[in-house]
Amino acid sequence: MNESTLDSVVWISIRGEKRIATLNMVKGVDVYGENLVKYCGEEYRIWDPFRSKLAGALQNGLRVLPFRNRSKVLYIGASTGTTVSHISDIVGINGVIFAVESSSRVGRELLENLASKRENIVPILADARKPRSYFSVFGTVEVLYCDIAQPDQTEIAIANCLVYLKPMGELLLVVKTRSINVLMNPKTVFAQEAKKLKNNKFSIEQIINLEPFDKDHALIHAIYHP
Repeated sequence: MNESTLDSVVWISIRGEKRIATLNMVKGVDVYGENLVKYCGEEYRIWDPFRSKLAGALQNGLRVLPFRNRSKVLYIGASTGTTVSHISDIVGINGVIFAVESSSRVGRELLENLASKRENIVPILADARKPRSYFSVFGTVEVLYCDIAQPDQTEIAIANCLVYLKPMGELLLVVKTRSINVLMNPKTVFAQEAKKLKNNKFSIEQIINLEPFDKDHALIHAIYHP
């Protein structure tokens, strides 16, 4: 195995194939059946791009991963926590992820299977359209990650940024075109949603198409300039 790093992410070559991995915060425990591998005496979790859109974006050339050790993150659309778990590895015990999920069933799974084992995850059962109802969030965050299947997903992300994202903070927005307009060309939808961000004081750093990992999806990396 060989490794190189892109910010806080480790790339490990396994049998000639580069795989993304994060240093496992909870040794010996996998989250979603991912492989655990040893390298230089440390344990890493292989980050599956077919299970995590952020991993897919990295695999497809995302230049900047804004999460750092000690980062404060607001994650909208946490689901059962696949991607949340890898961000948890990256921000470490001194970071925090406020993980918002609207489904009580899924939120319970997030709490029992992930947050109970990782002290840096704060699960929040709430409607992302009402960001001021997140009573567990304190202060502002450096990064906001949004992955929700709603026609107004960009507007929801912007509303949360206005409340919680610090100036020059970074937004990672997953655009799900079929949730917005099933008839429109996906590239047109990507451009349309990016324009909404530009009109709300965001600069667009990069737009990453997520195929072949997720069809008709893209990830937009933007910086907030209030």
